[in-house]
Amino acid sequence: MQSALTLSDDQAEAWDRLALELEGQGVDLAEGVLTPQAEGKSMVMAVVGKAGSGKTLLLSGLYKALKGAGVDIVSADWEGRRRKDRRTLAILAPTNKAASVLRLRGVPATTIHRILYTPVYDPQYEKIAEWLSGQAERPTVEGLTDQALDRAHAFYQQVASIPGALAAAGLRGSDFITGWKRREEPLDMGFVDEASMLDERQFNDLREIFPRLVLFGDPAQLAPVGQSGEMVFDRLGDSRKLILHRIHRQSEDNPILDLAHALADDRLGFEDFEAMIRDRAARDDRVVWAERVDADLMARSPVLVWRNVTRIKLITAFRAAQGAPVDDLIPGEPLICDGIELPLKHRKKRIDLEARGLIKGAQVIYLGPGSRPGFAKLHVLGAEDPQLSAASIIKIERPEEEEPFIPHAATMGAAFLHGAAVTIHKAQGSQWPEVQVFAPDLWAAAQAGRSEAGVPLWKRLAYVAITRAETRLHWVVRNRLALPKRALGTEDLKQAPAPLALAADEG
Repeated sequence: MQSALTLSDDQAEAWDRLALELEGQGVDLAEGVLTPQAEGKSMVMAVVGKAGSGKTLLLSGLYKALKGAGVDIVSADWEGRRRKDRRTLAILAPTNKAASVLRLRGVPATTIHRILYTPVYDPQYEKIAEWLSGQAERPTVEGLTDQALDRAHAFYQQVASIPGALAAAGLRGSDFITGWKRREEPLDMGFVDEASMLDERQFNDLREIFPRLVLFGDPAQLAPVGQSGEMVFDRLGDSRKLILHRIHRQSEDNPILDLAHALADDRLGFEDFEAMIRDRAARDDRVVWAERVDADLMARSPVLVWRNVTRIKLITAFRAAQGAPVDDLIPGEPLICDGIELPLKHRKKRIDLEARGLIKGAQVIYLGPGSRPGFAKLHVLGAEDPQLSAASIIKIERPEEEEPFIPHAATMGAAFLHGAAVTIHKAQGSQWPEVQVFAPDLWAAAQAGRSEAGVPLWKRLAYVAITRAETRLHWVVRNRLALPKRALGTEDLKQAPAPLALAADEG
């Protein structure tokens, strides 16, 4: 498998060291031979490198090699029958958006939450899932025609997603998932992307489930809040960390990555960095020196800011420019999940909501009011089954007002803030084709003179913000908003909303 990849020297060294560690754990990548996992043996490794260093290429290659060797890939939607002595791999990310970035590259990633909590399936669903995954004969399912099963099978041949296949047959998650439970049995191997976002609690949860963990992370990003600038892989010894140095995507003349990596120069000040951006923007349209924030881009790609006051002012200006009423939402407005507001006795309902992608930081598009008071129809960006109706508490913050205005509210459920602008911390793990970075906030961070883990805070903020852009970076230098050229809408979100199954105020 390694010979099928074009690896640099540092990638090849990381591959060989991981292969050697896995061989000691009973997984021989070179020969494609598996032995039962040994009791009591464990492994934690980290592959660290800045954006463009090839972490995702290495993760993808290792996944394909392990699958080719006969390792079972565990996803959120289906694990298959448990076989004695089987070896398993799950590929995880902290958020739906981060997982979707991997899925678009052919890697079947899911969120950490969806592995820690497993679905309880309707027996009819199990029959279809076993057939699609090659573990059983074609079933006869009451209420499903042969044509519906054919559609499910055809979809699964193109995309190995059982929820997607069942959606093609006309089913929704609420039809075949009856509940969720905390995983009790451990798995085997786990690959965790965007590991710089992991906090200590998540890391400990993962170690309970996976005796063999490989973390893939960027040491130049922002550490989780409350961890004093430290990331979980910082505590691993040098022999446990594999460092990728070479910036492979720079060979494609990527100006966004060039700018991000220029921040590593200790001598570079903020004014010099802005001059560098302006110079690159004059020569390459992938970098834009913007005098105003683009309101149309804000509808699907939030402006990235440092200060909360800036975020609220930009959201207020965006809503006014889009003609949104002050006392209600209009379809197409972006939201950010701010957590689940439920009493402890409603733990099962919390799991239901989180399993559908409504975890803190999830990006959501408002589709309209639900058919019940306090419910909203939502589209969860990056989720495999993205559309649902849920009990929601939607908060619109306003400048100079301590308490947010709440246009829609259930007594309890998923809480949301507006998502036209977000803090750079919340943007970690996500990428968008085009990203707007609000430069006056980074200038303010530079003036504040703060540092994190020995690096000026403005540089860490700039690095994270810049690397959220896939194809074009907009560096916004003035506190102004350009009027939108098109009205907000939901035409780009094609799937119909799922039935109203996630009632947070039932039972």
